[in-house]
Amino acid sequence: MRSPIHLNALRAFEASARHQSFSKAAAELHVTPAAVGQLVRGLEEWLGMPLFARSASGRTRLVAGLERLKAGAARGVLTVTVSPAFAAKWLLPRFEHFQAACPDTDVRLEVHARSVDFTAQRVDIGVRYGAGVWPGLTAEKLMDEEMYPVCSPALLHQGPPLRAPGDLRRAALIHDLSMDGHAGFPTWETWLRDMGVAGVETARGLRINNSAAVLQAVIEGRGVALARSVMARDDLAAGRVVRLFPQIRFACPLAYYIVYRPENASLPRLAAFRDWLLREAAAPGGFS
Repeated sequence: MRSPIHLNALRAFEASARHQSFSKAAAELHVTPAAVGQLVRGLEEWLGMPLFARSASGRTRLVAGLERLKAGAARGVLTVTVSPAFAAKWLLPRFEHFQAACPDTDVRLEVHARSVDFTAQRVDIGVRYGAGVWPGLTAEKLMDEEMYPVCSPALLHQGPPLRAPGDLRRAALIHDLSMDGHAGFPTWETWLRDMGVAGVETARGLRINNSAAVLQAVIEGRGVALARSVMARDDLAAGRVVRLFPQIRFACPLAYYIVYRPENASLPRLAAFRDWLLREAAAPGGFS
């Protein structure tokens, strides 16, 4: 459970619950009964519920309070972090599936272009794109990815012929800078070199630092982009973009990973969201 409550308040609560007495808890903790009472009241205020009845029925009220606390933890808000493009192109179009599967779990979606500190930002779980190693976090592979050129249907039919990679010499290129500077992320230069194509002016063209915006520019007919398959899947299925040279396969060395702090792995709502992500990615057409 994430909270701003000081550890001393939890110690006071635990000792008071065990002894069924503020006085005995105070003696064990070497503080005054008033100090124990103040700590417990602070904890009750933060939870918004009483944990003790100051009467002979204290034990019954304590059990009820703990059950409510346990239920509240199960229903608590799950804080998820993803990139803006992943949110727009993959997560949000599928999110109703998670809401149907886990209606009691509220999600707070934090969208960041760069990686965030899970502890400082109080993040429970996220999806990151990279090589799979982030200090202090457990990383489970979610999806691999391909890269392939795409254009709009109108550009394909009305623009210069685009039958082979060499035809890109006559095309306006759109560059995805979302992972600019990240080792291993394919660019037009690396893709064309792998295809053995020379003479394409890769120094020119529209440059955008968001993969979702890259695809929007493609849909609007601004040019040809080297698309990420996970991002482009729904646009491709809907016919908003067309994959060029489909016989060519180009695997990206980077992948999508579910990441979380290892000490939180057993949280029920985190586990439920992680399992849902894996099921969604494994569904037919989930990541191609």
